[in-house]
Amino acid sequence: MLELAGVAKRHGALSVLRGIDLGVRAGEAVGICGANGSGKSTLLRIIAGVSRPSGGTVAGRPSIGYLPDRFPARQRMSARAYLCHLGRISGLSTAEARTRAADWLDRFALTGGPDTPLRDLSKGNAQKVGLVQAVLAEPELLVLDEPWSGLDADARAVLAEVIRESTAAGAAVVFTDHRRDVVHSLATRSHQLAGGRLELLEAETGTCRIVLRDSGTEDWAAQPGVLAVHRNRHVELVVDVVERESVLLRAIQRGCEVLAVDSQAREGSRS
Repeated sequence: MLELAGVAKRHGALSVLRGIDLGVRAGEAVGICGANGSGKSTLLRIIAGVSRPSGGTVAGRPSIGYLPDRFPARQRMSARAYLCHLGRISGLSTAEARTRAADWLDRFALTGGPDTPLRDLSKGNAQKVGLVQAVLAEPELLVLDEPWSGLDADARAVLAEVIRESTAAGAAVVFTDHRRDVVHSLATRSHQLAGGRLELLEAETGTCRIVLRDSGTEDWAAQPGVLAVHRNRHVELVVDVVERESVLLRAIQRGCEVLAVDSQAREGSRS
C-alpha cells in the first residue's frame, strides 16, 4: 500500500529522520513509539503526504485519513459544518457526509452537540472531531498522530475498536504513541523511533493473550487463530498474533467486553 525507502528529513543542519525504510500493507496496524521530539510527527506528515522528505522515496497512493498531532480546532465552524465540508472535499455527498458525521459523533459521544463551534470544544472533544474527520471517508490508510491525547476513557475504548475494525476491513493504520503497552496492544507491527532511525520495538511474539468477559455461549476453540481457551472467572484466549485483530473484532461484534490484550501469552494447546 505504501513504501518508504531511505526517507530522510532535515531542517537546516538538523537531521530529524535518517534513512527510514517502512512498508505498510493492507490490513495491518503499524505502531510507532518514541519520545517527544523523536521525529514521530515528522514521519507521519511524510506518510500522510503533507510534507516531503529531504531524501529517499515514498511509493504508493492510497486514500488517506490523517489526524495531526495538533488538530486545528480554533475555528468558528460548528463540528457538523466542519465535517460536512471535509466530507464533500473527500467526494461524499452533503447528505452522506452529514449522516456519517452524525453517526461518528454519536459513537464518540461528543459533548456539547454537533452544532457547537469547534473553538468552544474542550481539547478532548476537539480531538473526537479530529478523529471523525480522519475516518469519515473510509480511507484506505488511516494515519493517526498521538490519537489518544485528551480523550476520556470511553472514547479511548472506541478508538481502539476503530483501529481493529479498520484493519479487519482491509484498511491499514499507522499510529504513534509514547506508551509501549498501547503500541503493543493494538499494533500488528511495532517500531521505535530514536535518533532519527526506525527499528522494531522488539521481536513480535508468536502468540498473545486476550481476556474477555462474555456470556459463555461462544465456541472460541473453533475460531481461526485461537490456540487455547481457559475459562475461569473470565474467558482467556491464547491467540496466534496473526489472527489477533480478527479475534478481537469477533469479540466486539458478539458484545464481549475486552478486559486485556497482552503480547506475552502462556504456552498451551487448544482446549
